[in-house]
Amino acid sequence: MAKNKTQETDKSVYQFLDEFINDEAKREDSKILINLMSEVSGYDAKMWGPSIVGFGSYHYVYESGREGDAPIIAFSPRKAAFSLYVFRGNKEESTLLPRLGKFKMEKGCIYVKKVADIDLNILSEILKDTIKLTLEQYTYLTDII
Repeated sequence: MAKNKTQETDKSVYQFLDEFINDEAKREDSKILINLMSEVSGYDAKMWGPSIVGFGSYHYVYESGREGDAPIIAFSPRKAAFSLYVFRGNKEESTLLPRLGKFKMEKGCIYVKKVADIDLNILSEILKDTIKLTLEQYTYLTDII
């Protein structure tokens, strides 16, 4: 079975921002997201793969037998927009989305061009819901909150 490409690394999150994020505004927005996600989750930011900043971790096993570890919540400062890996699709989160602000969404991933486009209080609630849902769904977390 293939090994999951996106794994936690020892690379410094701030070194990643300094080396790979040339846009100062995107770097500052990344720091805002790091502070918010760390505060809400209780975890320090860790690099997952070359470009994902994650918080906490859980172990998943799919019906197919594929398994691996993933961050509980995460984001990636991509060139076009931030990818926020924070939405699990439950009812509570769905009612919050209309109040989040300006974003796009595909496959449970929220895309935001800049942090100023969204309400951080609403994002905080979505983060809490995502963490709660993950904890409920994956009782064998590698790192319990």
